[in-house]
Amino acid sequence: MSEQTIPDVRKSVTVAATPAEAFKVFTERPEDWWPPTHVLVKKERAGLAFEPEVGGRYYEWDVEGTEISWGTVLEWEPGRRVAMTWRIDGRWQSIPDDERASEIEVDFEAVDERHTKVTLAHVKLHKHGEGAEGIFKALDGPSPGETLERLARLF
Repeated sequence: MSEQTIPDVRKSVTVAATPAEAFKVFTERPEDWWPPTHVLVKKERAGLAFEPEVGGRYYEWDVEGTEISWGTVLEWEPGRRVAMTWRIDGRWQSIPDDERASEIEVDFEAVDERHTKVTLAHVKLHKHGEGAEGIFKALDGPSPGETLERLARLF
């Protein structure tokens, strides 16, 4: 696979919530669904948060207050969509800016009055450079994937 031919990875899950409720849980309670192994801070993680606006960060901080940004919010449409950069390199380590960051897109689509399909896509994976193919292979496992499984359990 060449860098430019690394496909997107899309996974989805249906949750028992309206799009507005699902969006709110996703963006306001990341500590409840974020996989515990996905950590960039060196000390014990104390929290995770989204700054609810385009240009805001989604970030974590440790018990000593050290913060690391996972990325920048690119789209913020409550009840419909959130998109952001994903600041890791091909070795799953933090990078300081969005220059080499891929992107994550999360869409919330009503299935009926009480259910929402949540689709999470990792796009532009080639931007991770060397190691991008390994990231693709790790993400392209069984659907819906750990993150969406954890999210679905909250409803």
